[in-house]
Amino acid sequence: MTEPRGSALATIVRVLPVVAIVAFVVVVGAVALAAGPLLGYDFQAYVHAAQRLLDGERLYDPAVNVAGGFAIYLYPPPFAVAFIPFALLPEAAGTWLWTVLLGAAVIAAALLMPVRREIRWLIVLLAAFDWPVLYSIKLGQVGPILLLLFAIGWRWMDRPAVLAASIVAGGVTKLQPLALAGWALLTGRRRAAAYVVVALIALGLASLVLLGPSTVADYVALLARVSAPVTTPHNFTPGAIAYQAGLPESVATAVQLAAVVLAVAAALVAIRVADDEASYLVAVVATQLVSPLLWDHYAILLLLPVALLLERGQWWAALLPLATALPVLGIVPAAVYPIEFAICLVAPILVGRRATVHSTASRAVTATS
Repeated sequence: MTEPRGSALATIVRVLPVVAIVAFVVVVGAVALAAGPLLGYDFQAYVHAAQRLLDGERLYDPAVNVAGGFAIYLYPPPFAVAFIPFALLPEAAGTWLWTVLLGAAVIAAALLMPVRREIRWLIVLLAAFDWPVLYSIKLGQVGPILLLLFAIGWRWMDRPAVLAASIVAGGVTKLQPLALAGWALLTGRRRAAAYVVVALIALGLASLVLLGPSTVADYVALLARVSAPVTTPHNFTPGAIAYQAGLPESVATAVQLAAVVLAVAAALVAIRVADDEASYLVAVVATQLVSPLLWDHYAILLLLPVALLLERGQWWAALLPLATALPVLGIVPAAVYPIEFAICLVAPILVGRRATVHSTASRAVTATS
């Protein structure tokens, strides 16, 4: 006698949390243990920067002219200050603590997403095999932290202080999330946008006083030197992919410019025609596409629009993290990353237009569950 379909589905939903957690811990643990000297590759950049602050040395290396090298610090000055506690720990302890925190951040981000419980756990399960997630954690990259901050902003977008805090914390980690203050302003969240501006002024003044104007000037000069979206090695921007495919640099540059324009246009269109949840996540994706550097592990942030699409009944969206899963690593072409970013720009707008009427009520229910 076969089990009724509804009963089988209920069983799957019931065991999904256990399966997701076990898979995530086992796969992430295995990748971390097998990483060898690559474990905490980016962590070394953060902790060395913090150590330079403690030693009174120059925070940014004036000789750096390309991104991606070992222990190169490309992040805002306040992030190095926040990383000082890790500089006080033994290197191995700091590396493993940071790795565990990143793994926990991915799980926390999934469980904070304002979607149904089973979709949250499905995101954890997909994350367990998604190469951008695994690579971020292995390198000790800040992607999981940004994922968590964006999830917080999504869940509590109608609480000005929380939304502003998530944007500022993201901007302290990397500059791109600060663009979400524009989204907040254009969607009528003026108080949140004002909080962001006040916080940035305070942080800017603190950086000037504590670290000196030269540090800020060094940072601006560094960003100018490494912002080469087409020719930077191992980059996954649309322009870089076009250049790597053999197109002339001028044509690849035009492709990159078109991608940036598309990203900005999509964010503005989403604000105009889609509900706030969809437009927020389109804006999140756009903040990455306008960046001159788009590493493959940045695709960890696509778990956010994937969760929204799944919540809206678009089950095909599960194919996006599966297309960059560990088992197919080296099989799918590099172009899969800009393609997935483009999909996550457009699909939430289309789904958001159809869901505008009920999205607010739906988010209110899922945010409290």
